Amino acid sequence: MAARSFAAPPTPWSKSLAEPRIDASAYVHSFSNIIGDVRIGPQVLVAPGTSIRADEGAPFYIGEGTNIQDGVVVHGLEKGRVVGDDNQEYSVWVGKNASLTHLSLIHGPAYIGDNCFIGFRSTVFNARVGKGCIVMMHALIQDVEIPPGKYVPSGAVITNQQQADRLSDVQTQDTEFSRHVVGINEALRAGYLCAGDNACITPIRDELHQPNQGGRDRRPATPASTSASFSGDLAQQVQSLLNQGYKISTEYANERRFRTSSWTSGKAIEARSASDAIAALEAIVAEHPGEYVRLIGIDSKAKRRVLEQIIQRPDGQAPTQAKATKTANTKSNNGNTQPAANTASFQGGDLAQQVQSLLNQGYKISTEYANERRFRTSSWTSGKAIEARSASEAIAALEAIVAEHPGEYVRLIGIDSKAKRRVLEQIIQRPDGAPAPKSANTAPANRSTSAPQIENSSLLNSEAVEEVRNILAQGYKIGTEHADERRFRTSSWHTCSPIETNREAEAIAALEACMASHAGEYVRFFGIDPKAKRRVNKPLLIQQPAKSGSR
Repeated sequence: MAARSFAAPPTPWSKSLAEPRIDASAYVHSFSNIIGDVRIGPQVLVAPGTSIRADEGAPFYIGEGTNIQDGVVVHGLEKGRVVGDDNQEYSVWVGKNASLTHLSLIHGPAYIGDNCFIGFRSTVFNARVGKGCIVMMHALIQDVEIPPGKYVPSGAVITNQQQADRLSDVQTQDTEFSRHVVGINEALRAGYLCAGDNACITPIRDELHQPNQGGRDRRPATPASTSASFSGDLAQQVQSLLNQGYKISTEYANERRFRTSSWTSGKAIEARSASDAIAALEAIVAEHPGEYVRLIGIDSKAKRRVLEQIIQRPDGQAPTQAKATKTANTKSNNGNTQPAANTASFQGGDLAQQVQSLLNQGYKISTEYANERRFRTSSWTSGKAIEARSASEAIAALEAIVAEHPGEYVRLIGIDSKAKRRVLEQIIQRPDGAPAPKSANTAPANRSTSAPQIENSSLLNSEAVEEVRNILAQGYKIGTEHADERRFRTSSWHTCSPIETNREAEAIAALEACMASHAGEYVRFFGIDPKAKRRVNKPLLIQQPAKSGSR
């Protein structure tokens, strides 16, 4: 069915008669209305009953991969504009891979960033919602700017900037839920397009009408080359997992889900021998041609993963070697666990010492990764927590994660789980794929239970150190913000990760980590009275784009 789209009507403020521009790969249901200068990008889903009406405020922009669900209304006032990510003015801007869910209202001037989730019946008016925010049901956001990565609970009314600044950060499970919604709606978009295309839907209908011929029973036989490719390193890896009593499972992902690390769990493999496990792996690989498939090793007692290894890429061939992704440990003859040989690149250096220091202090270890664009906007994606009992296991896990994200930034996160705060943010890989073994410009973890000396700080000058000391002495917390050139000119600052410590050395380290993560940007810090929930001093600028150090 053709989508219903109309030109904007002539009005006293506009006689442009602008018409919608809809990408060919988007699906717009015929029971929705698209009016005026509405620009809909690739792979967008517009569900039935929606109204996207750019007849007063215009233009509207809907970014790639976004889904606009049933009953959503998008409208805008004649006056008032927001600046989109392309630096042009819009009445309404909705970024990429966003979800505007059932009956939500987006009324311009309004900006919705990439990867945002706007819950049922929620309203956004005259506001900016930063990238990666989760807005739950029946919320009102008006006249404010929500910083990126913030969580707005159901029923919240956010109408002043102090309320917006106090919002909590989005958690990993929230982000995974948002990605899941985007993935579901991407499948719906493709399905709707297929249903309206005879060339696509006819073979499916024919398959359904062929008894005993449908489903997975018709899959092609596993090619002999795949079996041969599983006879080398992978067979040894599987045998090693079974010898140590670990369980084996699989996950798979298409190209888009692989880029967002949204893997789908496969069936567990109940095998008593390596040959049985290899046969089961080959069957799973055959069921997912053109997709990524990875082997998962599971320690069922500790309830943690000991291995994540890609065994098939979209060309359908299983790799013959797995040194880059090997994370499981093998046992020596005396029964002691030894790290796999591939951990050599991280062993013996500063990073290995850093990991050992974190573990010695009882901290948890996790990772985050980002491509070039996300790195520039500090929109990191959370990786999986590393459950390791020794530095060698943690290093092996880090190397596996680095191997899974070639050409991207990867950083190590140290977490104090009791205080629920970060103690370390350290980049360990840059886009050239080489791990960064030294961490002179990142926040060092304490190498003992006593506070490290801060006189050797290479980033902060004496004025900044004294200001930190004064803030902490009064019992206040420290907040940080960063901005690129454009946002600095408009005073639109982004917040860094909160600094919860009351120790001077740790605060200095966290500030240096923020500066290192936002090289080429302005960075400033200030004091926060946690009881009164207000700022207590004028922000102090500690980094400018033209300088590598403090001012």
